[in-house]
Amino acid sequence: MIEVFSWATPNGHKVHIMLEECGLPYQVTAVNIGTGDQFKPEFLKISPNNKIPAIIDPQGPDGKPIHLFESGAILIYLAAKTGRFMPATDREKYDVLQWLMFQMGGVGPMLGQAHHFRLYAPEKVEYAVNRYSNEAKRLYGVIERRLQESKWLGGKEYSIADIATFPWIRSWEKQGLALSDYPAVEQWVRKIEERPAVQRGVKVLADLRKPITDDKAREILFGKTQYERR
Repeated sequence: MIEVFSWATPNGHKVHIMLEECGLPYQVTAVNIGTGDQFKPEFLKISPNNKIPAIIDPQGPDGKPIHLFESGAILIYLAAKTGRFMPATDREKYDVLQWLMFQMGGVGPMLGQAHHFRLYAPEKVEYAVNRYSNEAKRLYGVIERRLQESKWLGGKEYSIADIATFPWIRSWEKQGLALSDYPAVEQWVRKIEERPAVQRGVKVLADLRKPITDDKAREILFGKTQYERR
């Protein structure tokens, strides 16, 4: 039984979806990032960067327990463990991995900044809103061009590249975009939304997450608590 430490965020949902797609047994421990669970010593032991998600697999590659943080690393691990959602040939594998890294290094951080400055920042900074909203549009354009020539992000088959990217794209309204402006992306989103495992995955912990409205939660997530030395 894989233990998952997570919250209902795009990065958390990547792993929830992957576990559901692979049919692996798992149990979830909620890490409420609005109340500071991510800073507890027991969580920091498995996720030293104080970010969700993280996992513990009692049956690691050598038969011994392994713990992992960083959602991209977890997806690669689970793909290797199950032999699913990662191509077998090196050429196709690297196609998937480059789009996974595109998500990890571009889509996640930039769309996360768009969410922050559009929705959560205590004051509207026009420069920041414009910068990250425009970057979101640029990234959607990259994905649109890819999906015009390829059925899936990583190639001809659904893969961890799609699983990693979808939870961020499903929040397109928060990024100030109209999905209809990107027809290939919209079609891709609809195909993924139809998958039963995806429908189950995005519901994990979703009933516990509440809108960030109080100053304490904002301070924990974005204030000095986030930057304290540990």
